[in-house]
Amino acid sequence: MSFRHQYVIGDLQGCYAAYLKLLELLNFDPAQDNLWFAGDLVARGEDSLNTLRHIKALCEQGAAATVLGNHDLNLIAVWRGVAKLKSKDKTAPIFAADDCDELLEWLRHQPLLAYPDEHTVLVHAGIPPHWSIDEAAGYAQQVEAQLQSSLWQLDRLLPNLYSKEADEWHTDIEGFTKMRAIANYFTRMRLSKQDGSLEFSFAAGLDEPMPEGFLPWFEWQVPRTRKILFGHWAALKGEVNLPHARALDGGCVWGNCLLAYRLSDGQVITSSEQCPKS
Repeated sequence: MSFRHQYVIGDLQGCYAAYLKLLELLNFDPAQDNLWFAGDLVARGEDSLNTLRHIKALCEQGAAATVLGNHDLNLIAVWRGVAKLKSKDKTAPIFAADDCDELLEWLRHQPLLAYPDEHTVLVHAGIPPHWSIDEAAGYAQQVEAQLQSSLWQLDRLLPNLYSKEADEWHTDIEGFTKMRAIANYFTRMRLSKQDGSLEFSFAAGLDEPMPEGFLPWFEWQVPRTRKILFGHWAALKGEVNLPHARALDGGCVWGNCLLAYRLSDGQVITSSEQCPKS
């Protein structure tokens, strides 16, 4: 299908009012246009339930697609009873809704990596420097297969996706350790070493001192066949725009703005409504 416009939108975090205002600003028409979402559809904004409902409906119309972020995975884990609802998250109305199971069944079938067009690849947090994009796509499919499998397999996987310490990536990594490492690259990564080692404590902007040996994953200069579109790192405010990487989390839930990246020309449209600071 040929679309009039395609936009990639950064982390919504349940900021439903700002999201609707952004759609107005884009003059979005689901009959002509297409949206891609960089994950973290839910969490700390004022209305995660209606945000999730709206995006699910658009995806089922063929007018949108999304990848999974860390908050989306956490939502699935809370649904399955393997994680507790975080005090700062405002997602409790989802679990009280009549369509909760329908929404979460849909969410767990969404990918970790997608191709918005022939020039770009979309993930929530990034792609580490020691993976090619083709390798990343293969690893994404391995985790997706388990997320989308039987509820028994899902319930085995989810408790093993969480760790305060990053796993070392090596050639013979396997099992749930491998699944956790893959999920961490796609949904939690900010800083890395060139060999893919991760560091989870740093979430500040690029002008702050970083742990020795670590750089933002996108600063390691490796050949890329597509531009990596990513969210997750709110402190960047969507200001990183490199030939091989584009940040799209404007930090709306922290009182800043939503961003929409138009695929045809790379123009970024900023939401006209801001979220109250969390």
